[in-house]
Amino acid sequence: MAQAAPKPKVIIFDVNETLLDLETMRTSIGEALDGQEELTTLWFSTMLHHSLVTTVTGDYQDFGKIGVAALMMVAKNNNIDITEEQAVTAIKTPLLSLPAHPDVKAGLKALKDQGYKLVSLTNSSNKGVETQFKNAGLTDYFDKRMSIEDIKVYKPDLRAYAWALEQLNIKPEEALMVAAHGWDVAGAKAAGLQTAFVARPGKALYPLAQKPNYVVKDLSELVEALK
Repeated sequence: MAQAAPKPKVIIFDVNETLLDLETMRTSIGEALDGQEELTTLWFSTMLHHSLVTTVTGDYQDFGKIGVAALMMVAKNNNIDITEEQAVTAIKTPLLSLPAHPDVKAGLKALKDQGYKLVSLTNSSNKGVETQFKNAGLTDYFDKRMSIEDIKVYKPDLRAYAWALEQLNIKPEEALMVAAHGWDVAGAKAAGLQTAFVARPGKALYPLAQKPNYVVKDLSELVEALK
């Protein structure tokens, strides 16, 4: 599905879940939460929720620290005892070594071959995403990596997208934001960017937000839509 839009000058990718598969984290998070792997989704949403709390209160905290705090909150709310050290161990190693989704490398290569400039924009730290891309074999596909760590304002705050556009020296309509999160495409669309929602399993659009320009099941569909 697509809405008519001019071809973008730059394609901006979210990283976690959009490009990298978080399923491998279910085991480590599940083990930390007494084997309750179904709580992994709650942990991730709790982490995102509190990243926005830090943004609206002006009290910036590192995304990794928020992740640890969120895991400890989920554990406490479910009467599970874990230490901060256990939470760090459960998150850090698997998060930095997530594999790319099967469609990602071929999709990125095809988009580069079509002449698109590819950049990433993530809530993770600069060092974190550098390590993630290195371990997943994605580094060479991207012209630039950007982290909100540099401005300490988490997506989907509109300032995060405005900052990214400023770094790239392009107008909002010249950029296409690609994400598997309804909240991310909602933020980017509100900031004036073109958007593409990658409907990864278990992911849904936010019904009250503006519709994205493209809805695809994976990057191969996005490649076809942008030809």
